[in-house]
Amino acid sequence: MGIEEFGGGQQQKSDVLVVTTNDVPGYHVERVIGEVFGLTVRSRHLGSQIGAGLKSLVGGELRGLTKTLVETRNQAMDRLVEQAKARGANAVLMFRFDVTEAADVGTEVCAYGTAVVITPRQ
Repeated sequence: MGIEEFGGGQQQKSDVLVVTTNDVPGYHVERVIGEVFGLTVRSRHLGSQIGAGLKSLVGGELRGLTKTLVETRNQAMDRLVEQAKARGANAVLMFRFDVTEAADVGTEVCAYGTAVVITPRQ
C-alpha cells in the first residue's frame, strides 16, 4: 500500500478551498454563508474486527482500519465540499473533524466548518 492510501485532504483542483484557519492570507471574507457539514457512518466489518483484535495482541499499526478511516474522512470531506458549493461558497473556514461511536455498530465521522465567499484583497 502506498502513502496515498494513508493520506487525506483536499484534491488540488477543488472549486472550494478548505482551511483549518479563521481566514485565508491575501483574501477578504465577502460573505459568511454559515455552517456546513459532511457526515458518514461506517459499520465495522467482522473480518477486520477479528484481524484488529489479533493484531492488538502483538502490537503495531492496524493498517486495514487506518485505510478505512482515511477513506471515511475523505468521504465526509467530499460531502462537506459538495454542500458548501451547493450553498454558493468558494471556501470553508475553521474546518474540523468529529469522530464518534454510533450505537456500537459503527463510527460516525463528521467534517464541519463555516462556508464563506472569499475574494482576493486588492
